[in-house]
Amino acid sequence: MNSIFRKRCFLIPLVLFTYQLTLAQSRVEESFNDGWKFYKANNSTFFTDFDNGQKYFESQGQWTKLEVWEDVNLPHTYNKDDMQKDRNFYEGKAVYQKTFTPAESDQNRRTFLKFEGVGAVAQLFVNGNYIGEHKGGYSMFTFEIGHSINYGKENTITVITDNKSRRDIIPINHFLFPVYGGIYRPVHLISTNKTNFVVTDQASPGVFIRQKNVSKQSADIHVEAKLETREKVYQDVEFVVEIKDNTGKVVETKKQAIKISPQGYTYINEVIKLKSPHLWDGVRDPYLYSIESKIVSKGQELDVVKQPLGVRSIELIAGKGVFLNGKKYPMYGVTRHQDREGFGSALSFEQHKEDMMMIKEMGATTIRLAHYQQSSDVYALADSIGFLTWAEIPFVNRVSYYENDNAKQQMAELVKQNFNHPSIYIWGVHNEVYSKTADEQVPVLSRELSDIAKTLDPDRYTVAVSGYNVIDRPDNLSTDVQGINHYFGWYGGKIEDLGPWAQKVQKDFPEYKIILSEYGADGNIDIGQEELEAPKDVVTGKSFPENYQTETHIQQWAAIEKNPIILASYLWNSFEFAVPAWNRGGVNARNLKGLITFDRKRKKDSFYWYKANWNPEPMIYLANRRDNMRTHKQTKIQLFSNLSKVQVLVNGKEYTAKPGVNSKHWVVDAVELKTGENIIQAKGKSGEKELTDEMIWNLK
Repeated sequence: MNSIFRKRCFLIPLVLFTYQLTLAQSRVEESFNDGWKFYKANNSTFFTDFDNGQKYFESQGQWTKLEVWEDVNLPHTYNKDDMQKDRNFYEGKAVYQKTFTPAESDQNRRTFLKFEGVGAVAQLFVNGNYIGEHKGGYSMFTFEIGHSINYGKENTITVITDNKSRRDIIPINHFLFPVYGGIYRPVHLISTNKTNFVVTDQASPGVFIRQKNVSKQSADIHVEAKLETREKVYQDVEFVVEIKDNTGKVVETKKQAIKISPQGYTYINEVIKLKSPHLWDGVRDPYLYSIESKIVSKGQELDVVKQPLGVRSIELIAGKGVFLNGKKYPMYGVTRHQDREGFGSALSFEQHKEDMMMIKEMGATTIRLAHYQQSSDVYALADSIGFLTWAEIPFVNRVSYYENDNAKQQMAELVKQNFNHPSIYIWGVHNEVYSKTADEQVPVLSRELSDIAKTLDPDRYTVAVSGYNVIDRPDNLSTDVQGINHYFGWYGGKIEDLGPWAQKVQKDFPEYKIILSEYGADGNIDIGQEELEAPKDVVTGKSFPENYQTETHIQQWAAIEKNPIILASYLWNSFEFAVPAWNRGGVNARNLKGLITFDRKRKKDSFYWYKANWNPEPMIYLANRRDNMRTHKQTKIQLFSNLSKVQVLVNGKEYTAKPGVNSKHWVVDAVELKTGENIIQAKGKSGEKELTDEMIWNLK
């Protein structure tokens, strides 16, 4: 009896302890990326049923059950090779499948699947039951699946993807960049209590942070949240908001007793006065707090959402510049496409970070993420590095007149999903889409897209982009800011036309907020050329020497920094990227305007030009090093350096370098080369440290 009694006494507190742990368990988010199976079908395949991990397909009226799958882990794309070769790429359906066994104890919780990106249409099935569809290859989406899975047993998740171009989904074609097919970003399995922050509001965090009256003395932090419960009665809880500094220390807390309705959403707003905030100041000081929003019931944490907080104010003033926290901020801008040679768009966090760190090395302070919503990792990296960020939807290049609904959906998703990233200062509604009059589809839809962004987020700017160097086109007058893409000296005019154009804009439109949203030229790093010549045909030409790209950026950056009507500028592009429909410049299926090669292994001269201008770290670099086969005995040498004095030696003979277009551009005229190999050296001092660079030119 005593032995039995002792055992029972031991079991009772153990059961209570286990029950308390279950109650205390808040949101759980797990990686759902390993152990998938994959099958790429042909475009005529139509899937109708799923049976224990198998699939059926139709071919010439016969139904066949396939047993062969390829094992893959996510992220994964089925176009990593073919879309980078030519226009003969696969465009169509593929199937992904995975089995998993959720814990039986989770059956009283809620279960969701969150997809960060699927190209471009995704249909989700759970145990053969159709759950839903998402249209758009770049935004996140979430489905609740708890009512369709069997807890404690094996379940099958099936995702059918399709990246075939459609008139009703933006972008409507693959012309400017490829829409890679597959589940090319991570997937997450999320488990919450029945009372939780909303998970299915277009994959938003359910918590939205706004800032008012920001100064060094104080800031009003508004936390707006959407909550819901699947319990049958009102839930009496505490809504708790904690602001933590970058060490994790709680600096402010606010609590509020609320009732969560079992019907619909419960909306809550809390305001916290943050005294003497450490401001997020871009690359100058990207200081980040965090905000933890909690639902607490009887001392138990039911749900928690953690979001970044960068306290800052941003203002764009026409003709003067961008002001961050009241101080003028240098807008040294680049653009970025997400794909990479051999990987397509299925990139790891480490690869995203490598891209952002190369952009930081260049000295950039702002980034345009073109032409679509990019990975959440990229926005988080921009927060922590300090890049002011332009985020946009893929309403680009062409219109079909069927894309309105999808464009509006993607605009809302972009804003809701990325609302809390302090780095984002502007929302882009379109790029290079046109109508002839202000009454047609593009201006009307652009107004609606801008209104969606401004209604959801009144505190940020909106921008639309024209490919014409005309300011008052009706396509572009619906947003706060106008972006102008113009490639002076490439798609028209001469390199030196940018400066006079900017001066005319200053004269004619002094109160317009104008951004030069794209400029540059193609440059093949493997083609050297002694003479500076513009390619005769930039659409069908097969030779785009690097030196013309270099000269374009030298002259045009010098013009940009002299014209304050250009509030910000974004060179096109940080990296080369795939364009399946192109065959230009000596490399098939490639846009060669990147300053870094597609494989991220080589940096072009233009990269170092901007590094000399933007990055304060002392440097010296000899340009035109790949133009090394020379025919003229007398020639010019140019180098890029932010040192106050440089020395140039050719075969040991010293030459005087003079400033060129600005203080970072150094030129040596009338250098004498000898037949054969010529060793060219550049030297300079930063304090007591000597910096050097060297290249070799060969004279025939």
